[in-house]
Amino acid sequence: MRLNLFTMLLPGCAALVGFTACTGAEAYERPDAPVKEVAFTQVHIDDSFWAPRIETNRKVSIPSAFNECEKNGRFDNFAIAGGLKKGEHRGDFSFDDTDPYKIIEGASYSLAVEYDKQLDNYLDSVINLIAAAQEPDGYLTTCVTNKCTRLSGWWGTHRWEKINSHELYNSGHLYEAAVAHYLATGKRSLLDVAIKNADLVCKTFGYGEGQIQYPSGHPIIEMALAKLYKVTGDKKYLDEAKYFVEETGRLSNGRKPSPYSQDHQPILEQEEIVGHAVRAGYLYSGVADVASLTNDSAYFNALTRIWDNMASKKLYITGGIGSRAQGEGFGPNYELKNHTAYCETCASIANVYWNYRMFLATGDAKYADVYERALYNGVPSGVSLSGDKFFYDNPLESMGQHERQPWFGCACCPGNVTRFMASVPQYMYATQGDDVLVNLYIQSTADIKTDGNSVKLRQTTDFPWNGAVSMDVDPETEGEFALRLRIPGWAQDAPVPTDLYSYVEKPSAKYELKVNGEKVNAMTGDGYATVKRVWKKGDKVELTLPMDVKRVKANDNVDDDKGKLAIQRGPLMYCFEGQDQKDSLVLDKYIPTDVKFAEKFEPQLLNGVMTLSVTGKKLLADNKLEDVTLTAIPYCTWNNRGADQMAVWMPTQATYAVAKPEPSLASGAQMYSEPTELTSDAPAATSNLNWAWGYNDQWEPKSSADTSKPYHYWWLRQGTTENVCYRFNEPKEVSSVDVYWLAFNHYDGDYETPESWQLYYRTPDNRWAPVKTADTYGVEKDKYNHVSFEPVTTTDLKVSAKLRDGKSGGVIEWKVN
Repeated sequence: MRLNLFTMLLPGCAALVGFTACTGAEAYERPDAPVKEVAFTQVHIDDSFWAPRIETNRKVSIPSAFNECEKNGRFDNFAIAGGLKKGEHRGDFSFDDTDPYKIIEGASYSLAVEYDKQLDNYLDSVINLIAAAQEPDGYLTTCVTNKCTRLSGWWGTHRWEKINSHELYNSGHLYEAAVAHYLATGKRSLLDVAIKNADLVCKTFGYGEGQIQYPSGHPIIEMALAKLYKVTGDKKYLDEAKYFVEETGRLSNGRKPSPYSQDHQPILEQEEIVGHAVRAGYLYSGVADVASLTNDSAYFNALTRIWDNMASKKLYITGGIGSRAQGEGFGPNYELKNHTAYCETCASIANVYWNYRMFLATGDAKYADVYERALYNGVPSGVSLSGDKFFYDNPLESMGQHERQPWFGCACCPGNVTRFMASVPQYMYATQGDDVLVNLYIQSTADIKTDGNSVKLRQTTDFPWNGAVSMDVDPETEGEFALRLRIPGWAQDAPVPTDLYSYVEKPSAKYELKVNGEKVNAMTGDGYATVKRVWKKGDKVELTLPMDVKRVKANDNVDDDKGKLAIQRGPLMYCFEGQDQKDSLVLDKYIPTDVKFAEKFEPQLLNGVMTLSVTGKKLLADNKLEDVTLTAIPYCTWNNRGADQMAVWMPTQATYAVAKPEPSLASGAQMYSEPTELTSDAPAATSNLNWAWGYNDQWEPKSSADTSKPYHYWWLRQGTTENVCYRFNEPKEVSSVDVYWLAFNHYDGDYETPESWQLYYRTPDNRWAPVKTADTYGVEKDKYNHVSFEPVTTTDLKVSAKLRDGKSGGVIEWKVN
């Protein structure tokens, strides 16, 4: 018999999180059987929170994303590769093929729930293009087939040349789309393309003679191959998934260690989660699949170590992961900065995937606690309520510079949202033997098959606004089985199943559980309240979860959250947005710890939300205080009424609030950078300017490594001469500047103060000229470097910095006087 990995690895109550046999309550002894998924097609949601989002995804997000693929050449690339069209390959990345794959996956999920003939036919036409682009032996990456030398930096000169080519990433998304399409429609058109490609991958990569020994580079093929194995029953796909897991970190062929893609040490030796957050989440999801399908306890032991590091030191309160823009990934332990949090939308989705698989392997509700947190906060934040605008990164604080976009050059997030939203029902239920496990509370109807019965469950609830859940239990055959209801950590005394976050208030109420109107004392264990009885048609279960407002405190090691608290109600994190404040400001406010929140459901606001209001304090420029009423909304709904200030973590005292500064010359200037180095006798460019940001926001740095607020950095630039500029709205007289340099180390590049620099101003005849100064151009860390010069009247200033060899750099703050 296949043993559940939980029973193999974590015996005894001491290892459990949540309800355990150690509490004195009667412990439930689980069946010796695997935890099984309940397919999303068996669950039909009709609530007020998820159903509108899923319908918007079907009607708006999926068509919008397909339209962007048409406009941006994604389909043309397949047509060119298939000889159906002539033209130049379009797009900037070797992984652009994955955009249609992801959307096909989401559209297939949508078809499975509600058939749409027009969408079905559209998918057929897109799949025909993809099939035409496939080479005779199964190879399929259009930029390589189309010989797009413009992108050769990604893929090289021939197939499989570079580990970071994304060819296997493309394949993984192809397989996932193919499996979804096959399961939804029964058609093999895309599945046959995927199988042909997977056969080539199995032939090409492995430990055999003549085979390539590389990991996937950007993981996803690991869990995609596991899905292909489940659908086809062909074990070679599972073996190949295991190969990619085992090859990670082995450093075959003498390649250098790469923390960026988790290829720095074998997974069995890894203990800290590092590198690109999406790659990590996808990789460990694939490892969990392989460990579960092969019953490999060693890999699962490694996963639990890595997961614990993530959940106890690198998890945002919103369920997001990945703190740094550099490398789109993790920083050191406890680096959880809010304003510059990266929290890529795809990373939140990956976090759900990983924790869901950990739950399936163990049956432990603590993993459901984490994926619920991402599901209700980090993921829906990534898409507008209108369904046609997206966040790439999801900060926890903003000065109003953040705004969702309809598409990106690197468009991984929109497609990922379309496929994820359609699959939300999949995360609600599971079975173990004859047991039914309920992980999420969403109004819905589910048809659940256990080992020995079929059970229809009807949830009636206004969750997440209300904690009352009513369940009608309708077994096909009257009989004994266990109904196991997850009691979330947030309904008890733990926002997360580690010490990374804790509640300030002790729980004021406990959950209540009734069966047919009578209170029951449930058995406990693994985070569930379990009722085992003979169930018959007409039985009703009533679960009431406490929904009191709670203040969340971060671990003392999280510097950016010191002196601040976050607000949670039910599974939702709240934020304060300028739109809801009388003066449109947030960052100059604080909330004393002794005040109470008032709740109000507002059906006309943001498609219907519960708002929280509280009396706070506003810090004025003269350090005086005034009382203000502050209103909070769910974090997942912010930025749907225009860009504005926003904060999740609010100060509890004036020390941590920041009064609105008086405008300065720099704060009113436009930031930009010139695309090429200019000399004093060259004309100043007036077009083709590059983006620049963060160095005129008037936030005072604590050090040159202080990346908690916006700053400018020269990504992937080393040893070159770079610049940042100011443009004033009219000529200004200036006579000095103060520059605070960026300097910190990162695996994605070392950032150091420059070797040298010089200040230029724009002359009346539109040329750059150096200012006249006797001062030294300072390059010291952790301080402002001041330069005074003969006054000039100008519309533009430029800092031109020569970077050190092998080092990058940047500017945190630049004052003008």
